[in-house]
Amino acid sequence: MKLGIIADDFTGASDIGLTLAEAGMKVIQFIGVPDQAAAADLDAGVVALKSRTAPVDMAIADSLAACRWLQAQGATQIVLKVCSTFDSTAAGNIGPVLDALADHLNAGPVIVCPAFPENGRSVYQGHLFVADRLLNESGMQNHPLTPMQDSDLRRVLGAQSQRTIGHIPALTVGSGADAIAAKLDGKTHFITDAITDSDLIEIGHSAREISLLCGGSGIAIGLPSNFGHAPAKPPWEPVSGAGAVLSGSCSIATREQVQTYAAKAPSLLITADGAVAGEYDPVAVANWVLDQEKAPLIFASADPEVVRAAQAKYGVETTAEAIEQFFAQLAAALVQKGVRRLVTAGGETSGAVIIGLGAQALSIGPRVAAGVPVVRAGETALALKSGNFGGPDFFAEALHIMGSQT
Repeated sequence: MKLGIIADDFTGASDIGLTLAEAGMKVIQFIGVPDQAAAADLDAGVVALKSRTAPVDMAIADSLAACRWLQAQGATQIVLKVCSTFDSTAAGNIGPVLDALADHLNAGPVIVCPAFPENGRSVYQGHLFVADRLLNESGMQNHPLTPMQDSDLRRVLGAQSQRTIGHIPALTVGSGADAIAAKLDGKTHFITDAITDSDLIEIGHSAREISLLCGGSGIAIGLPSNFGHAPAKPPWEPVSGAGAVLSGSCSIATREQVQTYAAKAPSLLITADGAVAGEYDPVAVANWVLDQEKAPLIFASADPEVVRAAQAKYGVETTAEAIEQFFAQLAAALVQKGVRRLVTAGGETSGAVIIGLGAQALSIGPRVAAGVPVVRAGETALALKSGNFGGPDFFAEALHIMGSQT
């Protein structure tokens, strides 16, 4: 293994896994820290954790365990994969985890760049943009678990980290890898501007001697070529069988996808009130799914006002746990009954589904949309979608690609 990735959620792990696979690396996404060695011919290992919203101490411990395992497999460079919207609370977890990894690796300068231009995320003058909007005006200010109220990544990370926060501006990045590398010194986390994929490639090339990076999947665009890899198309064997769509994300993009798919397929709304009260029987819902002629949609996605009302009534953790537990149990029931294609929307929902299935490793297949591949766990195909990723027809497109020879 050459490159080790620690992802703070399962959708983000698939996202960066796709970037590496399309760059020609043989990559596997592991669910949690494996208890055995990786295959000797593996180029990159992605350890998917559920640490984005975990207690800080747990996130640090899990991330360090993942780092030690990746190092034991031969990884010489580590990437902390976070969301391209830098999702975190005022207390972390990005800063504390990044500090702990830097201390463990005795890292000097650390490149920090969540830019993902293909999906509209860019960093300019240290500020994170989503398309033409500052992060805190993009809808992310309404995220139910990690509301982002500030677009200045220097302030966001500075409030969480014990290290000095530096900045590498777009003018330096535009001057190329050598100019970037010349600015990297000291035990400093450098927020690094990036507007285009070309910027990310130069940032990757500047990181040849850097032991630790942090960012979205875009941070990995320029890294495989440092190890001698060239672009390639990930292999895929079609998966036939019944399908279903499970959506828990409340992002603007996902709510549009839910509306689009529900207009042409059976759908079932899961309310926070019903989930907390235990009104939904996962086995009964699974039976309903199998009775449908077209892959149905089961969704808990709701407007921010509805989410806030439920959180005020039951508490943030209770609301989230009830919905996630339902989706985990439903996914297990669906696969047990023969469903072989699952599309999930939302990082927390996807994490719950993977845990419910008991999957330990995922092979990375071709892309459905920027940042979202189809993946395979045994006989089951999945697409694990972050909330704001994909176009309006994402659900139907994912189900189609799963069953197609690409």
